[in-house]
Amino acid sequence: MKPDYKNWMPKGMVLSAVIAAAVFLLLFIVFGLTGIVSGTLKTVLFIVFLILTVVCLCVSAWMILMYRAFDYNGKRKMSRQIIEGVAGYVKLPDGGKGLDVGCGSGALTIACAKRNPNASFIGVDRWGKEYASFNKPLCERNAKAEGVKNVTFERGDACRLDFPDETFDAVTSNYVYHNIPTDDRQAILLETLRVLKKGGVFALHDIFSKSKYGDIQAFVKKLKDMGYEKVELIDSTGRFMTKWESVWMELSGSALLVGRK
Repeated sequence: MKPDYKNWMPKGMVLSAVIAAAVFLLLFIVFGLTGIVSGTLKTVLFIVFLILTVVCLCVSAWMILMYRAFDYNGKRKMSRQIIEGVAGYVKLPDGGKGLDVGCGSGALTIACAKRNPNASFIGVDRWGKEYASFNKPLCERNAKAEGVKNVTFERGDACRLDFPDETFDAVTSNYVYHNIPTDDRQAILLETLRVLKKGGVFALHDIFSKSKYGDIQAFVKKLKDMGYEKVELIDSTGRFMTKWESVWMELSGSALLVGRK
């Protein structure tokens, strides 16, 4: 039995983009290049369907490239590199507790648990319909396949974590918060830090573009002013991904490491 961590670029999303491109290309040919319509209407349809075709083809190409890069067992193995890289920051004491926010298929939760066999880890996720192949039974099957027993999985909301203050010695998350529909992702980070014990560490990997997080450098300074001992924004370009992949993913720094004293 082998673990199945799926792909962070769901196959259904890739297929939908390809189908949309094919449909708009067909409409472009039918209404823009044939004689079915004529005059001004033909010109308008030619331009509209041409633009839509080009846009969908570009999106499809991007999704296919990301799907190949994120294949956990593929040639590039970028997902595996990221998971192992984030897990490498997590070192818990015997009996410690860790939390993985947005655990998806359980890859990061399990990787942290394997590195800390005398600690316990909880993976939480909403498992929404947009990632229909990710679910709690999948996480549990993957943990069993990896021979990892010090993990549990449950449904949870990153915006309102159902845990008391200072519950965990470590908190991790990977490519989650940028997907949450909100105007204030920094507030979600503070909610996550709420459940982190003093002396604990928060290792987050995400897309830190200004459009998603606002001024992340100002947020780093804010955390330091609040008394957090160590706050680092680490550019993972060259470590987890190439510069080319970084441009495609809009990355502006990609790992946030916070130590709480």
